[in-house]
Amino acid sequence: MSKLPYRQGVGIMVVSKDKKIFVGKRIDNQAAWQMPQGGVDKEENLVDAAKRELKEETGISTIKIIKKSKKIYTYDLPDYLLGKIWKGKYKGQKQTWFLAEFLGKEDEIDLNQKKPEFKKWKWVNIDELPDLIVPFKKELYKELVEEFKSFI
Repeated sequence: MSKLPYRQGVGIMVVSKDKKIFVGKRIDNQAAWQMPQGGVDKEENLVDAAKRELKEETGISTIKIIKKSKKIYTYDLPDYLLGKIWKGKYKGQKQTWFLAEFLGKEDEIDLNQKKPEFKKWKWVNIDELPDLIVPFKKELYKELVEEFKSFI
């Protein structure tokens, strides 16, 4: 399994006017809250992929991109998920992250999408993010917080 490639993905940290970060509680993991993220379609640029994933997962489209991550972040799936996610084609993800300002009203947020991923959502302080995510993404979230914190 370690010879498998990483899936190309994007993530988006959405910040509200009062400097809180959007997180959703996953339908498939009751303990996990996370920021919107997902794969990049063939021939799709990274900004368009991030906006599409955000819209598909949250209904949010009224944003302004503030910053693109300086590096590509990676995470490995834990052994118990290898072969079960993404039809067993990948060992984890390599992600480009974006920081975006939410410019809309909260009634724009709609988790009831075609393929819902979140069952609840909330705004949190940026420092809370690493404690909300699944353990195998914790270091990635710590690094993201450090990179984006000064731009919020």
